[in-house]
Amino acid sequence: MAIDPYKKISKFISLVLRHNPGAARIKLDDHGWADVEELIRGVKETGRTLDLQTLKEIVRTNDKKRFSFNEDCTKIRANQGHSISVDVELKTAIPPNVLYHGTATRFLGSILNRREGLKPGSRLYVHLSGDYDTAVKVGQRHGIPAVLQVDAKRMAEDGYTFYLSANGVWLTKEVPSEYICNFQRNC
Repeated sequence: MAIDPYKKISKFISLVLRHNPGAARIKLDDHGWADVEELIRGVKETGRTLDLQTLKEIVRTNDKKRFSFNEDCTKIRANQGHSISVDVELKTAIPPNVLYHGTATRFLGSILNRREGLKPGSRLYVHLSGDYDTAVKVGQRHGIPAVLQVDAKRMAEDGYTFYLSANGVWLTKEVPSEYICNFQRNC
C-alpha cells in the first residue's frame, strides 16, 4: 500500500472545502468554489505548508477524487460530501438498478430499525456507491464494514431523484427503509 505524502494536508483541505471554510479564513461562493490563492494563503496562515504545485498534485492524485479545479485552475471545490449548504451543480442521473451503502456493523441496528431508512445526517445527501467493493471500503472507515443494497431502480421509478457527483459518488436526499434490500428483501 503506497503512502500518501499529502494525506494530512488533503484532509485539512477537505475539512475547509466541505465543512468549515473558516478554518482557513476563506469563504466559498454559492457553488462551493474557493479562490485558489486565498485557500493557499489561508492554509499557510494555519502553519501548514501548501503551494499551487502541491495543491494540483493533491487534486490529481487523490484516490477519492474529492476535489476539482475550474477550467483555469483559479478556483477549487470539493465534489461532494458537504455539511454546509452549497450547490455544487449536481446533474440528475438515472441510477443503476442497485446501489450500495457502506457503513459499519455497529450502525446496522439503528439503520434497519428506524422507519425512515438512510438519512444524510450532517451531510446534504446520502452517499451511495455504484459497486460493492467501494461500499466495503467506505464501511471500513467506520469499523467492521457492512454493505446495504438499495433498490435504486424502484426508488427512481417512484420519483426519487439521484445525482452522480464528479467523482462518481451517487447521491440522493434519503433512502426510505422499504428500498433497503439485503436484510429485508432481495433487490
